[in-house]
Amino acid sequence: MMKTDTALIYDEEMTKYKLLWIDPACKIEVPERLTVSHEALVKNGLADRCVSVPVREATDADILLVHSEEYLEAVKKTPNMTLEDLKEFTMQYGDVYFHPNIYHCAKLAAGASLQLVDSVMTGKVRNGMALVRPPGHHSMRSAANGFCVFNNVAIAARYAKQKHGAERVLIVDWDIHHGQGVQYCFEDDPSVLYFSWHRYEHQKFWPQLRESDYDSVGKEKGAGFNINVPWNKVGMKNSDYLSIFFHVLLPVAYEFCPDLVLVCAGFDSAIGDPEGEMCATPDIFAHLTHLLMKLAGGKLCAVLEGGYNLTSLPQSVCQTVQTLLGDPAPRPTNLDGPCESALESLHCVRSAHRRYWSCLRHAAVLPSSEISTKRIKLAEKEDEEKTENGEEEKQVEEKVWPEPPKRTPPQIHTAVVLPDDVTCPDRCKRFRSDEESNPETVNKLRENLLKSTDDSSDLTVLSGLITLAQKMEQNEICNGLALVRDVSMAMMCLIQHAVTSPSSRVLVVCVGETVVPSLVTDDGKTLLVQFTSKSKEEQTSKYNVTVCLKKVLCVLKK
Repeated sequence: MMKTDTALIYDEEMTKYKLLWIDPACKIEVPERLTVSHEALVKNGLADRCVSVPVREATDADILLVHSEEYLEAVKKTPNMTLEDLKEFTMQYGDVYFHPNIYHCAKLAAGASLQLVDSVMTGKVRNGMALVRPPGHHSMRSAANGFCVFNNVAIAARYAKQKHGAERVLIVDWDIHHGQGVQYCFEDDPSVLYFSWHRYEHQKFWPQLRESDYDSVGKEKGAGFNINVPWNKVGMKNSDYLSIFFHVLLPVAYEFCPDLVLVCAGFDSAIGDPEGEMCATPDIFAHLTHLLMKLAGGKLCAVLEGGYNLTSLPQSVCQTVQTLLGDPAPRPTNLDGPCESALESLHCVRSAHRRYWSCLRHAAVLPSSEISTKRIKLAEKEDEEKTENGEEEKQVEEKVWPEPPKRTPPQIHTAVVLPDDVTCPDRCKRFRSDEESNPETVNKLRENLLKSTDDSSDLTVLSGLITLAQKMEQNEICNGLALVRDVSMAMMCLIQHAVTSPSSRVLVVCVGETVVPSLVTDDGKTLLVQFTSKSKEEQTSKYNVTVCLKKVLCVLKK
């Protein structure tokens, strides 16, 4: 049986280094990033629900999976350097700082990532998160960069392949900066699929690399296995993030079929972060995590990268860990569709990768004049930023957002309504409808739906279904399964019950040739999606969607 535990890896030792001199570019990378994240997990009772895994230092052999021996030997000397020596050593790299204890902490950060991979790949836990510092995804083979010393996730990917025989590894980088170190490491490797979205602004945002754009798809055998989604505007919202997941990452990830998912979990892509300047709320990370948990048999390792707002960072970490623990994601809010800039990036990425992935084969081929995201309105943008006295100083609006809603997990995860002669599946709770049903519910069913039958078994099952739905609404049960004789009547019964609540909206998904009762109205309270082999001549409502599988197959064959 698959383990359902979630690992949490944290060691206070990784807070014991800091910037020792004045550097405006590095001042936001502080020890408190780690402490507030862990404290939030403890305060919300999430740390106690996780399996605590001890940290170990990465060995030289581990680090050399990604980094050069010359670079490793150079970093080894930093603990004995004077302050002036550290400053001079730092100058050869970009946007990073060194401290006498950073080599030790960097070995712990890489080692923690490997401990997490070991725990997941050996089945001791299902998934987990490593709270580490320093981060890693900018670090290159022979260079520290962007607060990163060793490339934790890249090392973890090579380690998973070497020690655990992982044939395909998916790396999802939702940090707001492009993880160029990860890209360089795997850009010619078809066994590792690297996905990164990142603030780009037509190459004006750090690290300002041409190869961070959408058309850097990998090299040689790795062509198609590097997916860059450039955000060319700030202020991206939950809808923008979800649109990229649903229309780019997930189709390709399912086709890739990874053995392990590694997440470069940078939360500077959350609202309020001074680096990202995005508007996605912390609860969106619950949904992103939930979607990734469906891959690789649930084997997912999240490793902390960036995140510099000490309010949205711990909130986002908690949302991620609570989802890894299996709690239902909160209802998404304020989904108003992707913005024009996000759609432009989405279409460019799909067009650039359509030759490599069958799931994108029918993506639109955009003319070269439309596909470039680099030069669009650059001159206009520069003119707007100028004032009579030169360049206008950029003012970042302080964001305010509500605290994520409290997520209380139901006591029962899955309940089943089954005839007495059917065995209850493992890890499910049999729902005794005859014991739980409300007499008022039973009377309403008899009056409205079962006037023409005296079959008490139908009445018992349907009343059990409604009671099951009520307990789901009350958060006593997460989800349920029912074995019924008449699917149409069961659907009618459940939907009539659900839409009585003013705030309820119901999604009905039907697979097969079941005759679906007329349930959909134009008030938007019910959305019906039916997958069938029979074609429907006309779509009567936008809330009634029929997908003819025969037509879909014909299109795919073409």
